[in-house]
Amino acid sequence: MGFVYFVDRINTFIGKTVAWSIVALTFAVCYEVFARYVLRAPTEWAFDASYMLYGLLFMVAGPYTLARNNHVRGDFIYRNWSPRRQAATDLLLYFLFFFPGILALVYAGIPFTEMSWLMREHSMNSPSGPPIYPFKALIPIVGILMAFQGVAEVIRCISCLRNGTWPPRLHDVEETEKLILERAEQEGLTKGTV
Repeated sequence: MGFVYFVDRINTFIGKTVAWSIVALTFAVCYEVFARYVLRAPTEWAFDASYMLYGLLFMVAGPYTLARNNHVRGDFIYRNWSPRRQAATDLLLYFLFFFPGILALVYAGIPFTEMSWLMREHSMNSPSGPPIYPFKALIPIVGILMAFQGVAEVIRCISCLRNGTWPPRLHDVEETEKLILERAEQEGLTKGTV
């Protein structure tokens, strides 16, 4: 489990660090709205900055979300299954869909990124034309981070199949729904034992 927690820590650190770019994104969008509608002088850079920052947030959120086990799934069905059934389903789906998709992302992303760096590609969406080749380097990097997190998740699935329980995850912020369900479960257990 050392490898699993090591990968979790890396993706958590990267995810939480990059999450601060939401501040820059918020500033860019607010400033553009202010400049456009109050000053009547729209910026040349805000559109490019906003889509690059949003893309950064969206892409880097993938490995972090997978590390936190917060990706989208049919929880209303899944949470009623036994841990072993959950692990077996997850394991199957990782090999059928996750790894082929992530490996395709890395495989296609590397030459795509190389071409962008060779051309020193710049945005064509605005007159300022900021460089976008560093941004495109995120494609294979995030693919590799996702692949490592996928390996960590496979190890979790195998551990659960062997032990019948999911190994603990690193503690982080919890969704309100999860906290409500845990509180309701604890109250039900307390009432049942009184």
